[in-house]
Amino acid sequence: MNDTRLKLMEAIARRCMVTAHYNGNRMTLAPHQMFERRGDLFVSALNLSKNWRSPDDWRLGHYKLDGLAVTELQEGTFEPLPSFEAAAPREDDTLLLAV
Repeated sequence: MNDTRLKLMEAIARRCMVTAHYNGNRMTLAPHQMFERRGDLFVSALNLSKNWRSPDDWRLGHYKLDGLAVTELQEGTFEPLPSFEAAAPREDDTLLLAV
């Protein structure tokens, strides 16, 4: 297993936030679940670096693990979104781990 995958699995299990670089942007993520789609790994996470209008607008984005770099666990923990239900985003996805 690669380092990014291990760190994200730990973050999901412990509900820890992570920082990572994705498409050249540094983000703080609250990862809620990991899933597989057509052989690729993805994480569903709330991007806390995004400028949301209000917490009511918060929703999970899906990030391909191959695109995440310099992933670091953070001290802070998070509570899952109230609307979160552990389920694969698409019917043909496979859920691997969730908070």
